[in-house]
Amino acid sequence: MKTRVTELLGIEYPIIQGGMAWVADHHIAAAVSEAGGLGLIAAANAPAEWVREQIREAKKLTDKTFGVNIMLMSPSADEVAKIVVEEGIKVVTTGAGNPEKYMEAWKAAGVKVIPVVASVALARRMERCGADAVVAEGTESGGHIGETTTMALVPQVVDAVKIPVIAAGGIADGRGIAAAFMLGAEAVQMGTRFVATEECHVHENYKQFLLKARDIDTRVTGRTTGHPVRTLRNPMTKEYLEKEAAGASFEELEMLTLGGLRKAVVDGDVKTGSVMSGQIAGMVKDVPTCKELMARLIRETKETVKKNSFLVEE
Repeated sequence: MKTRVTELLGIEYPIIQGGMAWVADHHIAAAVSEAGGLGLIAAANAPAEWVREQIREAKKLTDKTFGVNIMLMSPSADEVAKIVVEEGIKVVTTGAGNPEKYMEAWKAAGVKVIPVVASVALARRMERCGADAVVAEGTESGGHIGETTTMALVPQVVDAVKIPVIAAGGIADGRGIAAAFMLGAEAVQMGTRFVATEECHVHENYKQFLLKARDIDTRVTGRTTGHPVRTLRNPMTKEYLEKEAAGASFEELEMLTLGGLRKAVVDGDVKTGSVMSGQIAGMVKDVPTCKELMARLIRETKETVKKNSFLVEE
């Protein structure tokens, strides 16, 4: 399965694990890379030295390429940007901001830069500032989201830029991967599906909550504040949406979600925590190893393409 993305990143399969805050640590990143994809460590708002430690721990588990996801709004972003160079990281994905000020140093160090985008305009801007590829992330994804669906966003971004496009949002199996390729993507990024793997060290309550979720069980909070976030519905989202509809202040709404992701991921509080998940939650039914999941995804993708080969028969 060679694409421009597998060639760019030096990976076997065009599958990238999402950089999920509090979730994507060295265990999952190393396991995904060992299985032939690209694993990511999520820097999020963590202290820079924690990121350095995670990178070094991942190197003990794999000699294959893995990357770091940097949230550019983080107070630690400047330090993390230096650490990835110092530690020899070759792939960085970015979100929540413009990575332009780091580009010169990253390029000099041979770092491949892949920003996550939710619009054509941002994709074009990232290409102009030197991005090697972009992740076009649809609103179906978990966590912070844009407005456009993956089905609509990916082909428009593909048409707008010359660099490779990676599809994200609403992809859980080989059918979704095959569909992404049909839309013009050259790889996919998957987050929620990788949460339910053996090597993902989230609290068991989080995994079980995800496994029990149905197709209708995600909610988007914060649309009125300009910071929409998709999570699985629970008492916290119910209270948030009721208060949001009643016109509660930004500060009051923020208090409901403050530290919410950590509560869910680390403490296992799936009632008042933020159980971030994409709309594919209802498709997640088991907890395989990353190697088992990767093999399944590749098999399903090939089977889907073969099954639909009648479309091109003459």
